[in-house]
Amino acid sequence: MKYVDAAQVQKKMNSRLTVNNIAKSLFLAATLIGLVVLVILFYRVISQSMGWIDLQFITNKLSTMADRAGIMGAIMGTLWLMLVVAPITLFLGVGTAIYLEEYAKKGRLQRFLQTNISNLAGVPSIVFGILGLTIFVRAAGLGNIVLAGGLTMALLVLPIVVVASQEAIRSVPGYLREASYGMGATKWQTIKNIVLPASLPGILTGVILALSRAIGETAPLVVLGIPALLIPLPEGIFDKFTVLPMQIYYWTIDAALVAEYANLAAATIVVLLFILLVMNSIAVIIRNKFQRRF
Repeated sequence: MKYVDAAQVQKKMNSRLTVNNIAKSLFLAATLIGLVVLVILFYRVISQSMGWIDLQFITNKLSTMADRAGIMGAIMGTLWLMLVVAPITLFLGVGTAIYLEEYAKKGRLQRFLQTNISNLAGVPSIVFGILGLTIFVRAAGLGNIVLAGGLTMALLVLPIVVVASQEAIRSVPGYLREASYGMGATKWQTIKNIVLPASLPGILTGVILALSRAIGETAPLVVLGIPALLIPLPEGIFDKFTVLPMQIYYWTIDAALVAEYANLAAATIVVLLFILLVMNSIAVIIRNKFQRRF
């Protein structure tokens, strides 16, 4: 029978506990740093926006006078942009995920497509702006209108929707498919009646989170030359437009000349954060509702 040195065992235990405490402290410090920075940013933005957010600020158009400037044009442009981005990313993203998971044969081509889609999800957004400028603005001759901006943003968030939809489809238990096939259903009937309803919470959550990213992106629109001038309110996808992030960007630059523009930028940030909070809350509500149902 092998002799165990109790002192040596205790020494190893103390060493492991020390490493565990160090790791715990490091993770806690990382969490606190992120929270402190977030609190500072929130305090700075909210303190600068106090007294500037009112009905007039929401409903007025852009103006060179800081006390008369509003963001209705940017809000309308953002809504029109989402009306273009949402259906494109939903249908193309979910359709691509269904093909890769349910129809594509497992092999080199499928792995090649999967790898490239995953890589596209990590490409910097300004690269998609250059792509949109080349294809939609110059080659297609659309100019800096809502349609060109929407197509560019759809390309930006499409890989995210594809990956999220694939994960949701993979999470559907295999016995549900087998039961459907056993009852004589075709592959498409199984996908339509079994797979899609069961994976809908994950798909919708991924789509809404992708739209939340699109609504806050600035770099691609800067490359497209989206203006933040005194333009009329957009009334369709073929009109020139601006969006909330662009307005924040230009007001932040102009704050070096007119101090009040910093307050306008902060107030616009609060409105944008509120919209993002509503969208993320809707994603959580939809996910919880459909998870209880299925």
